[in-house]
Amino acid sequence: MTASAFPRISTPAGAVPGSSPTWNRQRHSQMPSHRYSDVYSRVDVPLTERDWPTKRLTAAPLWVPVDLRDGNQALAEPMNPARKRRFFELMVAMGYKEVEVGYPSASQTDYDFVRLIADTDIAPEDVTIVVFTPARRDLIKRTVESIRGIRNDIVIHMYTATAPAWRNMVLGYNPADLKELILSGGRDLLEAAGDMPNVRFEFSPEVFNLTEPHYVLDVCNAMTELWDARPERPVILNLPATVEIATPNVYADQIEYMHKNLARRDSVILSVHPHNDRGTGIACAELAVLAGAQRVEGCIFGNGERTGNVDIATLALNMHAQGIDPMIDFSDIDEIRRTVEYCNRIDVHPRHPYVGDLVHTAFSGTHQDAIKKGFAEHRARAKAEGQAESDIAWQVPYLPIDPADLGRSYDAVIRVNSQSGKGGIAYLLETEYGIELPRRLQIDFARLVQQHTDDSGAEMTAPEIWEIFQRSYLSTSAVELCGYDTSETAGEGTTRLSLRIRGDEHTSTHTGVGPVEALTAALAAEDIHIEILNLHQTSLGHGNDSEALTIIEYRLDGDVSWAAGRAGSVLAASMAAVINAAGSYSTVTMTEGQPEAPSGTGSARLSVCTSPVPSVARALT
Repeated sequence: MTASAFPRISTPAGAVPGSSPTWNRQRHSQMPSHRYSDVYSRVDVPLTERDWPTKRLTAAPLWVPVDLRDGNQALAEPMNPARKRRFFELMVAMGYKEVEVGYPSASQTDYDFVRLIADTDIAPEDVTIVVFTPARRDLIKRTVESIRGIRNDIVIHMYTATAPAWRNMVLGYNPADLKELILSGGRDLLEAAGDMPNVRFEFSPEVFNLTEPHYVLDVCNAMTELWDARPERPVILNLPATVEIATPNVYADQIEYMHKNLARRDSVILSVHPHNDRGTGIACAELAVLAGAQRVEGCIFGNGERTGNVDIATLALNMHAQGIDPMIDFSDIDEIRRTVEYCNRIDVHPRHPYVGDLVHTAFSGTHQDAIKKGFAEHRARAKAEGQAESDIAWQVPYLPIDPADLGRSYDAVIRVNSQSGKGGIAYLLETEYGIELPRRLQIDFARLVQQHTDDSGAEMTAPEIWEIFQRSYLSTSAVELCGYDTSETAGEGTTRLSLRIRGDEHTSTHTGVGPVEALTAALAAEDIHIEILNLHQTSLGHGNDSEALTIIEYRLDGDVSWAAGRAGSVLAASMAAVINAAGSYSTVTMTEGQPEAPSGTGSARLSVCTSPVPSVARALT
């Protein structure tokens, strides 16, 4: 056995568990998992009858972005005033109606930003301003000072950690004393701001998900009683999963327990604030809404301490993808991303749901083929129904939503690398150049592109794919069509042709057949026998002035191949395609010392022969 290439990794070498099936050979690892307890050993989850599994999401909750507060808490470089203002303006433009703008007692920057809102009109009158404070008298006083003069509705958000580990190790309070500390903070807040008609209150029992259910319920009910929660002036109870410690269903159980047992429930706005330590913050929020939550705090794209707060952009777009209006506008997702990246100085991951650079991109051949067919069906269905493509139901495989909903073009939906197949290659040629490839040619051409990508190991662009196509199917032939002329006498067509083959000129006349058949007959007379199996006509580019492109499948000396021709007319392009097919034979059979075909990527050319056809009808370049 060779030495491990990763000497600091302990490859599992323990026994295979006796309960494992024969097909599962995983072994016990050296990970010290015994140091940790499951959630049911750490907190009681009293709910036994659940309603949330039978519920369905039908409407968006109230979204509350907390990016501006976490701009000081959770960034290596806290946002300066310009970045905070830019971020706030973005939130307003997107349609957020309640925004937590800062922690004014924690920093001068946050305090000054709250004062900016008081002194300017950057906050529309229907936007509620939320400020954050601990349950400490001096900090509550500073917070209330910061909001004086703000004409908007205001929520003062007070928090205290309530979970046992925090009570014992961090705060040093027993349960009864901690409850009194919280109520004391609530009284201070009521004294400082209770007479302000535009102010409401919010309380967060931080680390709610690790707090004993009966204790947190008792504290929350005491706060709503203290603050006299009423339907016309409701209190927000925000229940954070401050550190994720369980599967999302457990958090849903905890939220439903509170939803069903809170006093003054009609006077409480039940809010959640999931974090993402286990990577399931989004799932926690979605299940929490099923369990009774009405409001969700989080960050656009999920910034926050440690692994982040819940990503409220993804949550909203998940609803959009289920046919639910998210009540927030994401129609220019790239501008939103650029602004968030500027403000946070954190790049959004290319695989981030909905907004990442690669989330609407397929490299896999099977995915590309399905997407290409889906787009074709979508266009055909829109035409059949007489509706705009942007209005009909979206059913394209592998794309849960239409990228156009987010202001994205289809340019990057399919990209070609060594993993790609015929569908992706054909899609790029069609979208970039208007070329529709027959299916069998897609297979033939994909093989050529695959050879290139295997050699280079790099992604290929549409122009690079088009260059390979020209080199493979549109190369200049060693057979030259000097000119041709068509005429009709007594209902019968006549075609006169002039060819140059291996330097010799050949002129012929053909009656009773079309120009393409005349050309194959003229070539056959020179022992170049081309049997055209299929002829496919498309265009190169878009619009009335686009060139014609003819693609032929042909048999030559028993081998089936493809060739193409381009020109200003369909007939000229078809003649050029046959000439290019003939060139594949004449180039191979040229004797030593004869000139090779001219280099380049053009079509069969109109040449100046010494004895040209009297009336040359069309130039083929």
